Amino acid sequence: MNFFQNIFQQYSWAEVQQSILSKTADDVRRALNTSRRNLEDFKALISPAAMPFLEEMAQISQQLTQKRFGKTIQMYVPLYLSNECQNICTYCGFSFDNKIKRKTLTDKEILAEVEVLKAMNYDHVLLVTGEANQTVGVPYLKNVIKLIRPFFSHISMEVQPLDETDYSELIAEGLNTVLVYQETYHQEDYKLHHPKGKKSNFEYRIQTPDRLGKGGIYKMGLGVLIGLEDWRTDSFFTALHLDYLEKQYWQTKYSISFPRLRPFSGGLEPKVVMSDAELVQLICAYRIFKEEVELSISTRENEIFRNNIIKLGITAMSAGSKTNPGGYVVEPASLEQFEISDERSPEVIAKMIEQQGYEPVWKDWIIFSE
Repeated sequence: MNFFQNIFQQYSWAEVQQSILSKTADDVRRALNTSRRNLEDFKALISPAAMPFLEEMAQISQQLTQKRFGKTIQMYVPLYLSNECQNICTYCGFSFDNKIKRKTLTDKEILAEVEVLKAMNYDHVLLVTGEANQTVGVPYLKNVIKLIRPFFSHISMEVQPLDETDYSELIAEGLNTVLVYQETYHQEDYKLHHPKGKKSNFEYRIQTPDRLGKGGIYKMGLGVLIGLEDWRTDSFFTALHLDYLEKQYWQTKYSISFPRLRPFSGGLEPKVVMSDAELVQLICAYRIFKEEVELSISTRENEIFRNNIIKLGITAMSAGSKTNPGGYVVEPASLEQFEISDERSPEVIAKMIEQQGYEPVWKDWIIFSE
């Protein structure tokens, strides 16, 4: 089987970057006016040449989103289970070399957190851990999914990459979605930001979506940490990855997230700063390129930006998020993975969405196979 890594190796970062920067206004017009868009069109839509077309891009993005998803915003919430991690990552508060108090939730503590999330109306939960296989490996995750499945219609997970057999085991327990961000597709810089731990293995990480697809996952999420490298080039490689996966594993659904590098304890400054207008450009470019892909925005972004992005292509957002294990009730003062920006409650966010003529959706309708 022709896995993505074989395709990835055919591309040069520098050549892709130059190709994007060389796109012209005519290339952008062509991308906006065709009905069958390809990766060259996506390059044009994320290029500097597309910025004068932002209003037109936003209008097309809005129309395509409403056609495919209606006026709905899927609501989800992260549940941080553990900050234990064996990796050293330059941008993360959970990094192994950070001298912090480590915490992994027990069954009792997980159920206490779940009680709070259910009181907020959530039916879609995202389980998050650091990457510590001995502490929060497959047996722990399997137990957690079994424990919380009665309470949620949709269970997502953002943990360490696993083997195909591990994913199959967790899917059988009720796992619906896995988010696995490459962080950056710049192979040399990837090594700089991940000097120690299993995550330092670029090849194993980039192969993860293939293992997920082969394991039969319902939905997988892709993305990069915006700010580690040139966002345009990283976004092209994410789009290349998405394009491959949709063709290879066509029964799986896909989502893209847009995490911008945020401060943490002893944090890393972004190498490249992306403006709000550029993030709008990127969101609209993805929607115009892939009409059916789900686009998600987290509480990393501020209130004003999140209010304004509702109508421009986003289909999912979190609210009331805590990025530390036990953050909702068990241990609110423990160290966060990163600082959130939009601290409004789910109730306030839901009202904001309704005021814009959209409907917050708390349940992701999946038919479970017993």
